[in-house]
Amino acid sequence: MQRSFRTFVLPLTVAALVLLTGCLAPLQVDGGTDFANQVSNADADVGRTISVSGNGEVTADADLAVVTVAVTATASSADEARAQVANDSERMRQALRDAGVPDDAVSTAYFRVGPQYDYSGQERNRTGYQAVHAYTVEVAPEEAGEVIDVAVGNGASEVQQVTFTLTDETRADLREEALNAAMDSARTDADTLAEAADLSIAGVRSVSTTGGYQPIDTRVAYESADSAGGSTSFEPGPVTVTATVSVTYDAE
Repeated sequence: MQRSFRTFVLPLTVAALVLLTGCLAPLQVDGGTDFANQVSNADADVGRTISVSGNGEVTADADLAVVTVAVTATASSADEARAQVANDSERMRQALRDAGVPDDAVSTAYFRVGPQYDYSGQERNRTGYQAVHAYTVEVAPEEAGEVIDVAVGNGASEVQQVTFTLTDETRADLREEALNAAMDSARTDADTLAEAADLSIAGVRSVSTTGGYQPIDTRVAYESADSAGGSTSFEPGPVTVTATVSVTYDAE
């Protein structure tokens, strides 16, 4: 936006002008909002300013589900546990392919192989080794239940988490809407404060912003041994995208 600039011719008595300027106290007006709003009467070269904050919030249905499943195995040796996990993982991956899930939608979340111990006695006793290969699968929200059923039925032994969120493109679009709403809120507060101080808004001096979004995180305890019965389904709620702006306006 266009800024307003003023030009002043200073007299030679600079010392007196400095003394007078130092006597000017800031003028603050309470806007009656939850924001930190301020009207200030600064030095003549700077001009009066009004500082406000505004919030914007937009909600939308999730358009991305991130499913975390794990293939686990225990054996007497680390290599045996690893080999079993590798076989079960490939079986699960192939079943997901057959169900229409592309390879680039599946990625490793983490992998580990380590000893297991029995702590029931006075000393710990190693009982074997466990291998775990966890995967994240990104699909449309309505496909999350089917992915779980296919994975658990073909090698996965745990479903650790299901998160319903937004694709990057959708999140960017909603953030733009939230920013516009936040700027509208800030301008409304600035106009109210300006009117209360018998001023008018002349332009924007500075703007800063923060924001984020809140995905829906569903943690599930789902083991293949107990999964007999119907298919898995979810009913995710909306995802909220927020934005906060801090704006300083020039006033006259």
